[in-house]
Amino acid sequence: MKIRKFVKKHKYILSFLILLIALSFFMTFLFQKESDYFWHVKAGEYMFKNNLLLNKDVFSWFMKGKYWMSHEWAFDYLIYLLKYLFGNLHLFIYPFICIFSLLMILFFTNKDGYLKNIIFSLFWIISFLIFCVYIQARPHLISFCFLALTIYFTYDLFKNENSKKIYFLPLVAFFWSNFHGGSSNLSYLFCLGFLVVGLFKFEFSKIEAKRINKKQIFKYLIVSILCMCMICINSHGVKMLVYPYQNIFDNTMINFISEWQPTTLSNVSHYPYFSLIVFIFFILIFSKKKIRLIDLALFGVSIIFGLKSIRFWGYTYIIMTYVVFSYVSKRKPDKGSCMMLVGLSVVLFTLFIGQIPRMTKEFQKSVISDEMISIIKEENPQKLYNMYDYGGELIFNEIEVFVDGRADLYSKANLNDYDNISMLKGDYIKLINKYDFDYFLVMKKYPINTYLKYSDLYQEIYSEKDIVFYKKKNSTI
Repeated sequence: MKIRKFVKKHKYILSFLILLIALSFFMTFLFQKESDYFWHVKAGEYMFKNNLLLNKDVFSWFMKGKYWMSHEWAFDYLIYLLKYLFGNLHLFIYPFICIFSLLMILFFTNKDGYLKNIIFSLFWIISFLIFCVYIQARPHLISFCFLALTIYFTYDLFKNENSKKIYFLPLVAFFWSNFHGGSSNLSYLFCLGFLVVGLFKFEFSKIEAKRINKKQIFKYLIVSILCMCMICINSHGVKMLVYPYQNIFDNTMINFISEWQPTTLSNVSHYPYFSLIVFIFFILIFSKKKIRLIDLALFGVSIIFGLKSIRFWGYTYIIMTYVVFSYVSKRKPDKGSCMMLVGLSVVLFTLFIGQIPRMTKEFQKSVISDEMISIIKEENPQKLYNMYDYGGELIFNEIEVFVDGRADLYSKANLNDYDNISMLKGDYIKLINKYDFDYFLVMKKYPINTYLKYSDLYQEIYSEKDIVFYKKKNSTI
């Protein structure tokens, strides 16, 4: 009887929870395995077995012993431990935990908003599908959760001068800097952003600005300073504060990281993101309420993030979840609202089950075959030239690399040379001589393969699918 009363009283909340669980399962099985995953696992294994935190490279023959800004060391530990405990299933467990945690954070910190207009909330939840773009075993999934907490804490203080939740933010900054240090500066940047916007007070057309008081200003300042201090508590110290800004202006590194590519109208696959922006824009414009300056600022910042890089599409959704519900009219739930939510949940669960065979293949997916790996190990290259996308798998199989997905490690050293060699640009022969490669592992579609294939200085050892393994003959170039 008590259970029945509880269910009846909280039926909408329970219906949303069922939907969010179903969505978490469905999204998880859109997982994409990519090369960086492999070196993350190997880095975690190395630290675990050697009982140390990596701050020098141990995987590249060219960069071995050089300083490495391992700003994701805690994630590397985590992903290795999950693999150790659950085997390949960790590829499902990790993204599920992150996606489910994010959805729960967004729902329970905006519960009244979700329940205010169930039809709108349903559309908003469906728009969460923009996260499909990059569901990988990568630390950015954890960053989504940290960002959601950051916006929640900072916005709560803006609306309520007596809020003490903001004091949890330095703790978020600490974990953020160790799991994904490249994004952890957002903890104090949003603090300062709310502070600056809160200094204005005016009304202009549909826009209004509300000035915060001295108490709020003090809290934002103190917490932003505390966040900076907590970010520095990691194996790299104060360098973590500077690291993200170095990356922003490193064009070499940006060009080699696919998910850092900008969002453009020329790419049809980017249209879902633009649709989300237009959707939010119309919500703000056609709302009967005035648009708060802080909300407009958050919208602008979220668009800048999203346009700068496709990996930040999720940032727009997360940030604006704390904004859009304020501009939606209250609507009494229809009698079939619960059934509609549960019905969609059933559809998502069904799609999830249908994805299981594909996901099983994803567990086993590998760009380089076991046979190719065996041949490379047998040849035992000392100065292997490898394509950027192969680096992670080679590291996973304990083969030293020339480059891999850690673009920040190579950007000031050999990344430009790698690009010139792979594309046969500039004096590429001089560069090949410079590094004195003894073996080459290349993609067939790249110009470097054409050079190696028709050169008398190299011989093909093994070829499969899109990959060729070459050996340098006993002669000089």
